[in-house]
Amino acid sequence: MSARRVTISALFMAVTIILSASFLSIPVPGGHFYFNGIVIFLVGLLFPPLEAMIVAGIGSFLGDFFFYPAPMFVTLVTHSLQVLVISVVVGSKLKKAGKGRFWLVMSLGALVDIIGYGLGRAFVYANVQYAMLKLPFDLLAVILSMAVVYFLYFKTSIFKDFQAYWNR
Repeated sequence: MSARRVTISALFMAVTIILSASFLSIPVPGGHFYFNGIVIFLVGLLFPPLEAMIVAGIGSFLGDFFFYPAPMFVTLVTHSLQVLVISVVVGSKLKKAGKGRFWLVMSLGALVDIIGYGLGRAFVYANVQYAMLKLPFDLLAVILSMAVVYFLYFKTSIFKDFQAYWNR
């Protein structure tokens, strides 16, 4: 792995950690509303599977570790699986995914996120009702993340720019 790839990965991981901070979140019933899902979905689209898991999984794990450690292992597993599914299903990183494949992988990633956090919260807090309390906000977070990532992926040059730097 080149120094350039490590640097790009570290940059995306740092943004994931920062957006996992509780002081940048919005308090909601059952927890907080975080914006790190935007970067996590984007990482799944741009990075190869192993790097995606490291950047999103460990980045969000560290964000929880520093700011709210109770669910940090749930976060590690959920976001690692989420970006693995996205990255594997989106396929070749040499060409941009079409809109149909984009919505497929985003929906699969959202499903992994919602189920992972629902089950994880129920386990960590030993309370299914608590896990259900946050469900509407989790749904809102993945929908918002998918919309922002759609804009970034299709309406900006982020894919082309990322490929140019990643493959040098």
